[in-house]
Amino acid sequence: MSRLTDLIAQAKAKDPQMGADLEREYKALSSRLPFGLNFERHRPEAVELPQRPIRKGDKVLVLPERGSSAKRDLRLWVVKKIVKERGKKLAELELLDAERGTTQTHKVAVDDIVVVAEFRDTIYPGLVSTGKVERGGDKPCHTVINGENYHVLKALTWTHRGKVDAIYIDPPYNTGAKDWKYNNDYVEGDDLYRHSKWLAMMERRLLIARELLNPTDSVLIVTIDEKEYLRLGLLLEQLFANARIQMISINVNPAAASRAGAFGRSDEYIFFVMQGSSPARLPLDRDWVSVKGRTHTGAPRWDLLRRSGSGASRRDSPGCFYPIYVDVITPSIMKVGEPLPDGTSVPPQVEGSIAILPIRKNGSEGRWMMTPGELRSRIPQGRVRISVSKKGKKVVLYYLADGEFKKIEEGEFPVEGSAPDGSMVFAQSDSKEMGSVLAIPSTQWRIPSHDSTQYGTRLLADFIPGRKFPYPKSLYAVEDTIRFFVKERPNAIVLDYFAGSGTTAHAVMRLNRQDSGRRQCISVTNNEVAADEQAELREKGLRPGDPDWEKWGICDFITKPRVEAAITGKTPGGEPIKGDYKFIDEFPMGKGLEENAEFFTLTYETPVAVSHHMAFARIAPMLWLRAGSKGRRIDKLPAKGWEVVDAYGLLIELDHATDFFKAVGKAKGLRIAYIVTDDERRFQALARRLPEGVEAIRLYESYLTNFSFSNGD
Repeated sequence: MSRLTDLIAQAKAKDPQMGADLEREYKALSSRLPFGLNFERHRPEAVELPQRPIRKGDKVLVLPERGSSAKRDLRLWVVKKIVKERGKKLAELELLDAERGTTQTHKVAVDDIVVVAEFRDTIYPGLVSTGKVERGGDKPCHTVINGENYHVLKALTWTHRGKVDAIYIDPPYNTGAKDWKYNNDYVEGDDLYRHSKWLAMMERRLLIARELLNPTDSVLIVTIDEKEYLRLGLLLEQLFANARIQMISINVNPAAASRAGAFGRSDEYIFFVMQGSSPARLPLDRDWVSVKGRTHTGAPRWDLLRRSGSGASRRDSPGCFYPIYVDVITPSIMKVGEPLPDGTSVPPQVEGSIAILPIRKNGSEGRWMMTPGELRSRIPQGRVRISVSKKGKKVVLYYLADGEFKKIEEGEFPVEGSAPDGSMVFAQSDSKEMGSVLAIPSTQWRIPSHDSTQYGTRLLADFIPGRKFPYPKSLYAVEDTIRFFVKERPNAIVLDYFAGSGTTAHAVMRLNRQDSGRRQCISVTNNEVAADEQAELREKGLRPGDPDWEKWGICDFITKPRVEAAITGKTPGGEPIKGDYKFIDEFPMGKGLEENAEFFTLTYETPVAVSHHMAFARIAPMLWLRAGSKGRRIDKLPAKGWEVVDAYGLLIELDHATDFFKAVGKAKGLRIAYIVTDDERRFQALARRLPEGVEAIRLYESYLTNFSFSNGD
């Protein structure tokens, strides 16, 4: 619809009356919006590819002169021809979407243009390794991918569709500052379409994230603040209609950030989108769980049988005002009486017992939580408990609610026997370590270890001294958040496609150390240079794509060094990291973590310019990723026509299939066999020869055909 507003503005400039008529009709149509969250799906996003060579047919932007601070020309051009004049390469450009009947051309130096990929374009992604760090033996590799996250997500639909257990993202909060770009330009606070641009950006990525998540047992975790949490909540409700969605409040800044004319902000919000998955009950310390009130304490919770709160008076439920006859010596329940007639408050007497009525502390008549019949059915189940004071003058009755009883039936609380009153007695919980209790917390998290200043900003400075990232999350906050869903999944795959400072990968590696897990994290981030640093770099005549520009980008300057430092225990300067990890798992940071990680950059291939033999090197990492990111990788076409490595095999010469299948039969832990053929019947025949448990995947002989992703408009 924003495209329509642009066209109406153009029409007004040429024919005011026609423009006014079009605008009137447009407003009438736009007022008839469907129910739900409505926002404009803006014109396709675009991302600059400064390191991509210029080719004929490319869409490009013309860059300002080096050293210039002039506002950028955001019009898109198409490269019609590349010529050489006086030893200098020039590109002949034609304006994209030029008005009908007119052609606007331009000739500029190739060095003064940059390739642009739009949301609607078909892409052919590839990956190039830019380094690795290995300390984890045969563990799977964590991966860090430098690239536009929408395009990386599209590529991951081939490698990880339906396989991701948890996604944790900390997207831009749309503060109105220069915190994110749309179509290669920062979205400012006074942009009238700021919220709808943000929603359009998020929706496109969440739709792909939905494809990557395990549809029956997974979780999407999204952090946000007050700027967009209402819109985000509605968007999640629409995109994940069958999921259970819950929002919690987390205190991330105990000092509170002051706001002019407003309350100081100390918390943020986390949305949990649970598709079949549920948070696990974990051993939590007293920062999480209070021993007072109704909070979980590591044992089943006994609730008062007399109702409190709303609807607690006799007149609210006359059928729940009846006597319960208790032998205070045993103690035991001798009889459950019938509801007393209206106006009667004195129950009949039963010899050897006292009659207990639901009388409230203020002396008024209350009510029990259930009818006499319901109570009688619960007594034999051991679900009613009696508490008698020392002198026998005060008797209080408790019961186990349905939710607590279900936990007992599922074996969460082992039953040891019965008390004299017939109530269940439970074995001592073995989860009470270091003052912790087995629990699921409430929706208010006020945990000291979640302080983003102390355990985000300052901790990051320990790992990569002198390097700053705006508002990194507390390592322990991310660790805790993910733990509720991957504690019982030692091989979980966790994805973060707004990776930023790399906290999620760091947290997953910490979780692995705590229980010898083999979880792996896929981190996706771009190499955007911070807004306040760009002006200084431009004054020096630098541009995106220049080595002296790219070295300051998020991925190269922050994410990769942080992940590497976490594994090696050494700063980028080679010094041991000072200080200790805290909470749950305390040990020196300088010891590092026994993990593996590899770093990649997303590339954009073209079927015209790259033959299938050259393309293989770019798609080789994707074959390895799909096979579990484990062990050796086949990085070039094998001369013998086939190859088998730790997790997968590749057959390219079908005449050598017999040798290939012999090697496959001897391999242990093989997950996938890639078979290259355009012949469907031959592929099926070969697939049937594979051992049980080895998945056959067909690759076309023109490799890029397997990895072309068409996008919407």
